[in-house]
Amino acid sequence: MARLNDDAQWIVLMGFLVSFSLFFLAMIINQSTLVGQTTAESVLDFPKDDIRDVKSVITGSVLLYSSNKISTDQYNILQDDITNISLSRKAAVVWFSPYGDIQKQSGTDHHTRNLTIHYNNGVTEYTEYWTSP
Repeated sequence: MARLNDDAQWIVLMGFLVSFSLFFLAMIINQSTLVGQTTAESVLDFPKDDIRDVKSVITGSVLLYSSNKISTDQYNILQDDITNISLSRKAAVVWFSPYGDIQKQSGTDHHTRNLTIHYNNGVTEYTEYWTSP
């Protein structure tokens, strides 16, 4: 019986192993770039300025209300307007509500208010507890 020549089979088998390993490495490299990209995007997409803008408007309206410069009806209209404008312009759900007791500062007409400010744009959810000065 003649001896069979297996050299060609080993060459084909090694070719398959090399091609599968290159394919596997390409997949790993592709996934690592995607993970790095999404991490960088999440840092860049954090709506820090939007949250600051909404917070400044909310705190301004609360300070006007606590110093009795606007009525309760005007404050409720402001609260609805802030919620509706943030939803239509920034596609963000914003709500704020008081918590705790309203405390009168001694010797003044100024009241201290505690607020919960909540911001959610579908990607970022942010909640802050704020106390008026």
